[in-house]
This record gives sequence, structure tokens and C-alpha cells, in this order.
Amino acid sequence: MASPNDIKKGTVINRGGELWLVINFQRVSPGKGSSFVRTRVKHLTTGKVKEENIKSSETLTFEDVQYKKMQYLYNDGNLYTFMDNQTYEQISITKTEIEETIPYLKEGLEVKVVTHNDNALTIEPPQKVQYTVVYTEPAIKGDTASGNVLKEAEMDNGLKVKVPAFINQGDEVLINTESGDYVERVSK
Repeated sequence: MASPNDIKKGTVINRGGELWLVINFQRVSPGKGSSFVRTRVKHLTTGKVKEENIKSSETLTFEDVQYKKMQYLYNDGNLYTFMDNQTYEQISITKTEIEETIPYLKEGLEVKVVTHNDNALTIEPPQKVQYTVVYTEPAIKGDTASGNVLKEAEMDNGLKVKVPAFINQGDEVLINTESGDYVERVSK
């Protein structure tokens, strides 16, 4: 048995025989009352996402999951296929199981595939991923003076992100996969 204070992103909780993956969490200590952990969890079978507050006094059952480094290969519309670079074993995961990370996938990207009892549950992309800007409007003279002007840019995998005005077509940029925000331009 485990405490809610042990919850981390990626933890799998067994509640009533159903497995829930912690997508996000926040520990809350209100002025009055007992502390709790506010979680956003995803049902690993149905893909349903819900928010749940877990009191610090509760006991939880964490499931043991394995993480395999695998490379994203392709998708056929509903199934996304990943390959282990050591064994060449391939695993397919349905679109609903990885829905929130799909926008960040690009061919050849190395991710962690989360498995439980040899069943692929979901994936964890790297925290920052490098993309090439394939389209963005050119900066308008004078827009860059304030320093915080953003414009929309399309990445090489179709992802659309707000980037600073000085970013041009062909630039390499890092994007945070947790927030979807621009991080920095990669120097060549």
C-alpha cells in the first residue's frame, strides 16, 4: 500500500481493479482541513480522463509498470507503431491510448512506452522535442521591438505553436511536450 504523497507523473494507480495513469498532479495543503493531492488521471482501458482529489490519509495501490525506449515508426489512422531498436520488436498502440501526445510525434522520435503485464498502455515523449519550422509569417519590421510578440508557426510534423517573431521558416526549435510551448531556437 502506498500514500498519495508518493504520486508522480506516470504513476499507475489500481482503484477497484481498474488502472488509472496519473497525467498530472498537484499537492495541496489548505489552511484549514487536511492536505490532498489533486490529480488528473486517465483510465488505461477506456481512455477517459478525469480529475480527482485524493486525501493524504487514503491508501493506494500502485501497479508496477515497465518503461521501454522505443522509436515511433508510423500510424495507419488508428494504430501507432513503435519499435524497440535492440530487439526490433514492434508494438502498436491505439489512438485513444496516446491521444494527448499524438501532436508531438514525428517519425523516428524516441519515446518511452509504458507497459503493464506485457500490454502497452501509453507513451511518454521526451520533455523537449526538436522540430523544423516549415511555415510561419515573416516578422514585420518593428514588431520585435517589444521582445514578446508571438506568431503562429507550423512544424515539420504539422504541430502549430506560438513562437517569437524572430523565428523564420527553416529554423530548428525546441518545444516542451508537457505544455506545448516554444522553449528555444536551436543554433546550427
